[in-house]
Amino acid sequence: MWGRNVYDSISKFLQFQLTVNIVAVIVAFTGACITQDSPLKAVQMLWVNLIMDTFASLALATEPPTEALLLRKPYGRNKPLISRTMMKNILGHAVYQLTLIFTLLFVGEQLGQTAQ
Repeated sequence: MWGRNVYDSISKFLQFQLTVNIVAVIVAFTGACITQDSPLKAVQMLWVNLIMDTFASLALATEPPTEALLLRKPYGRNKPLISRTMMKNILGHAVYQLTLIFTLLFVGEQLGQTAQ
């Protein structure tokens, strides 16, 4: 039961971290190429990583195992740690976050003016 709980927690942690890091790298690189200045400075990237690592580790450490974990078949040794469903979730969330961030970055000023 504990082993399955740890495996599930590690999978959730990886999914969260990969999504956040993919978005941060793409935003920093694309923003630097398009605007000639990175939207996220080095210190800001460090803060993003610090905060995201803290939340992810709290989620990893605080979820207790349940009896329902034993009703599921165990995963095989050759099963990849990042499944197809996880990859779809990572890419889907990354696209959503990138859309929102780039909208705010490139059109945010016009949106703010129309609201006034």
